[in-house]
Amino acid sequence: MTTQRPPQQTWWAEHLAIVRRYDEMESRLTASVSERMLDLACLRPGMRVLDVASGMGEPSLRAAHRVGPSGFVLGTDLSDGMLEVAREKARAQALSNIEFRTADAEMLEVPEQSFDAATVRWALMYMPRPERALERLWRALRPSAPLVCACWAGPGQVEYASLPRRSLARFSPPPPIEPEAPSVFRFSDPEFLRPLLTRTGFVMEHVESMHVPVMEAEDEAGVVRWIRELRGPVAKIVEQLPPETQRAWEEEVARECQPYRTDGKVLLGGVTWLVVARKPLHLDTHA
Repeated sequence: MTTQRPPQQTWWAEHLAIVRRYDEMESRLTASVSERMLDLACLRPGMRVLDVASGMGEPSLRAAHRVGPSGFVLGTDLSDGMLEVAREKARAQALSNIEFRTADAEMLEVPEQSFDAATVRWALMYMPRPERALERLWRALRPSAPLVCACWAGPGQVEYASLPRRSLARFSPPPPIEPEAPSVFRFSDPEFLRPLLTRTGFVMEHVESMHVPVMEAEDEAGVVRWIRELRGPVAKIVEQLPPETQRAWEEEVARECQPYRTDGKVLLGGVTWLVVARKPLHLDTHA
């Protein structure tokens, strides 16, 4: 009997080589988000940290440096291929206080009340049932421990996702945005996340935003290549267009890129929300 893989797991497995190619760039450009998340989690030496959806090691590797040899970080992800890259980085950085484990966040099995803080960077919005993951996180955290999540803002504020959609609109209807479905924009307003946090026992106590780049290219052709190689929903529609229309779409992408040229490069990113929630000190009201 075979088990069907979740869509996200299948996508990462099939595109690991491409994602890995862009990993150094994305890690460098998005370091400020990881560092701010760890600031908000108030990490100190000796703490135990749970990082869900670690991918290739963000922000779990940075957390391991902060908690030091007396602390511990567990990073989890659906894709063991991505975690193997994270393990390579941990070995290269001589980190012995971190473990990477393949696990579905919605079915995460760790001892109850065993972690002092948790982080989830750009992952909750893609989960089919994020409330299940939040329930698991709630159980894993000790009383008064913080949970720090990063989620993208709306289409008008996230150019790395909206530019491909705008460039396609002249030639074909872009993929629909379904507010309740897993997608980049699912928690585009942090208030959309509040009811899920409340139902799972967390108290949402702080929200802030920051703009961060996620990709850079030497020219517009590099942006086109990035869109095509990552094969998101827009790229899949473009692949079905006639060759001459695809060339016209590439020209449209180049025009859309002009406002994002900085110091001779094209930089695309967006506004991300950073949400801090906390497991209450008194737990008798949560089943």
